[in-house]
Amino acid sequence: MLLRKFNLTGYVEAENHSMVIGGLFPIHTRTIPTNNSDEKPVSAMCEGFNFRGFRWMKTMIHTIKEINERKDILPNHTLGYQIFDTCFSVSKAMENSLAFLTGQEENKPNFRNSTGKYLVGIIGSGGSSLSVAAARILGLYYIPQVGYTSSCAILSDKFQFPTFYRSIPSDKIQSEAMVNLIIHFGWVWVGAIAADDDYGKYGAKSFREKMETANLCVAFSETIPKVYSYEKMQKAIKAIKSSTAKVIVLFTTDIDLSPFVLEVIHHNITNRTWIASEAWITSALIAKPEYFPYFGGTIGFAIPRSVIPGLKEFLYDIHPSKAPNDTLTIEFWQTAFNCTWPNSSVPYNVDHRVNMTGKEDRLYDMSDQLCTGEEKLEDLKNTYLDTSQLRITNNVKQAVYLMAYALDRLSTCDLLEEYRNSTACSHIPDFEPRELMPYFKKLKLTTHDGTEIELDNNGDVESGYYDILNWHMGNAGEITFVKVGEYKFTSSKYELVLPKNSSLFWNTESSRLPDSVCTKLCAPGTRKGIRQGQPICCFDCIPCADGYVSEKPGQRECDACSEDDWSNAEKNKCVPKLVEFLAYEEALGFTLVILSIFGALVVLAVTVVYVIHRYTPLVKANDRELSFLIQTSLVITVLSSMLFIGKPCNWSCMARQVTLALGFCLCLSSILGKTISLFFAYRISVSKTRLVSMSPVFRKLIVLFCVVGEISVCVAYLVVDPPSMFKNIEIQNVKIIFECNEGSIEFLCSIFGFDVLLALLCFLTTFVARQLPDNYYEGKCITFGMLVFFIVWISFVPAYLSTKGKFKVAVEIFAILASSYGLFGCLFLPKCFIILLRPKRNTEETVGGRVPTVDRSIQLTSASVSSELNSTTVSTVLDE
Repeated sequence: MLLRKFNLTGYVEAENHSMVIGGLFPIHTRTIPTNNSDEKPVSAMCEGFNFRGFRWMKTMIHTIKEINERKDILPNHTLGYQIFDTCFSVSKAMENSLAFLTGQEENKPNFRNSTGKYLVGIIGSGGSSLSVAAARILGLYYIPQVGYTSSCAILSDKFQFPTFYRSIPSDKIQSEAMVNLIIHFGWVWVGAIAADDDYGKYGAKSFREKMETANLCVAFSETIPKVYSYEKMQKAIKAIKSSTAKVIVLFTTDIDLSPFVLEVIHHNITNRTWIASEAWITSALIAKPEYFPYFGGTIGFAIPRSVIPGLKEFLYDIHPSKAPNDTLTIEFWQTAFNCTWPNSSVPYNVDHRVNMTGKEDRLYDMSDQLCTGEEKLEDLKNTYLDTSQLRITNNVKQAVYLMAYALDRLSTCDLLEEYRNSTACSHIPDFEPRELMPYFKKLKLTTHDGTEIELDNNGDVESGYYDILNWHMGNAGEITFVKVGEYKFTSSKYELVLPKNSSLFWNTESSRLPDSVCTKLCAPGTRKGIRQGQPICCFDCIPCADGYVSEKPGQRECDACSEDDWSNAEKNKCVPKLVEFLAYEEALGFTLVILSIFGALVVLAVTVVYVIHRYTPLVKANDRELSFLIQTSLVITVLSSMLFIGKPCNWSCMARQVTLALGFCLCLSSILGKTISLFFAYRISVSKTRLVSMSPVFRKLIVLFCVVGEISVCVAYLVVDPPSMFKNIEIQNVKIIFECNEGSIEFLCSIFGFDVLLALLCFLTTFVARQLPDNYYEGKCITFGMLVFFIVWISFVPAYLSTKGKFKVAVEIFAILASSYGLFGCLFLPKCFIILLRPKRNTEETVGGRVPTVDRSIQLTSASVSSELNSTTVSTVLDE
């Protein structure tokens, strides 16, 4: 048997009704602490009249009466109700659930409560924690329960709560909406405060999971104690004050939040933006003008607002004289008008709570002024009569309708296809509560304002939307809830709608969108560096390495520039690399072009002189055709240097080395023809025997064979592995050096190695013949010319290897020009000097060795030497 009776208050109407719907509402906000020394349990009394909960309860009564008047829902049946006050406490919710099952006297469930009528289901219990507690008991006996404000995600678990359904979206959706709102405003470092109950804990847990999935960070996560604790409250306040997070999510109910608000005011915590859950965003308990300096600009999610026809008039139809035994109505009147109803046993509305800013108990007595009954409800400004924000209130209406529609489907055996073969039809009122459960599956209804509601298999609302509200201060000095957007959702997608011109109010010093970051976003040119042991939102900004950039703020990694680009000084953009090659426009390139053209013109001028004086002895001496070939080759070599200037391309890369090699081959083979002639002249001059001179044809054949051989190697070089343009990015990262990839090194060494061989032969033969008594010193001139050639190219090698880029090309051009100028100067300038400035010496006598008596100083030429050594008619080696 039951040891004590429960101390229950509420409303009941079961007469002349075939079925009863139970209701659980937080008409009071707390229970009164008891100091009972008796071992027997005591059912606590309640205090703190809750106008909001009282309005929810009245809405259920109004909705049941509306359903009973309709002919399209349960036309042959009417519904009664039995409603209990949960006092916003788990213990009372448990007591009420047991009372629904057993009544006051029995200790086992009989599914007929104290009214004697059949209990078909429960509407309630108010908060998530209360519904969880009630659902654990009611679920054991498969009593359907429809929640109107219990959004805790755990209630979707059909294994734990098989009979729970609701008209409010799950907190999983609300957590997702909060995270999307945070992403929309660019916040990454957000604090979280939750009530120390199922609603707060599971809501905060879901929120943290969604934040982690979105790569956002929770700066801190604290709880508000259900029973006031100074230490726990100060821990939460300390976390807020010490954190750099300026945006804080509050997952709690208005009743639990109230003491926390007083602490925030006591510690003067301002310049914070609060994200509200649906449980308190429109609560008049929190939205007070005196709280606005601390909570103004709050943004959060609310159940859609609706207008319920006839509800306002029903709420006004209340007076203690109409129900003298209605203790809740009397308490409502006493609390609303701060008076005491005459001859009433209802106690004063007292507050036994602990002081919110201290540690000692206090007792707050209400006025003992007697009520006259003439007080006017129109003069009141409280939550009960405020029908401007009917949000949870509308959910109560929808919850009752869900229960009614499920009963209506049961009465017509309107089962889903999947249940028709396994479930027999039931009849009202002779059915067990569990038989009602299949009719909640995929239940659809259209509300009075045209809203469509559909439950999924877990009993959750499948689609809908939240209003996004922002707290403003109205002109009348009251807080107004301004709708600034919506969050629409279905089972498969969501949409955050926040117009750009939304009139958002931010309670910050600048009245602008607040920043909430652990570390400010890394500027372009830097990347995020991980701080060991800290969340990913706390990082160091590390400059990008050379060649890497970050163009957007907050990049985790720097992006490598392409091979043709390089990072700028700020490391925020890839810019084209500096292109380096020896250009015609720059001073060095222009100077080398001038030297090349000047050298070619000088050689051509000498050629003109030779052509004009081609029949003179000096020009005719030692094969004038070879002299013309040498001049032609020198023009080719000095002009070939221009192929090294300018931006390289494939054709110029193939042409320049081949042209240079062929030019030097022609030049050196022609010189070799001359030096061999001098060598034979020398051998004749020192020999006592008769020698045969070399025919001019042989000398030209030497040139021909050498050039043809060089051409053959060059053709093979260009066919097998030709040179090509090459972008060198290895020498300097910030530059692209356009140069030529010479292709086959073996072929390149072969063609220039052949030129080196010719130069060595030229030098050796002329070095031996350098002592010939030439009047124009041809042997000595060629010797000096070859020495200059070797000195230039031997110096070229280390200089070429030690330079990079365009200067490497310039060194090669200098070597080409210097060697060409050296050969030209040594071979032709002495002869031009005699031809142009000493024409008297350009005679047969002088060149041929017959020296006039007036000038004995002139030496004999190699021609005269050979003539005198051969007293017989022997041709000299110096032929035309």
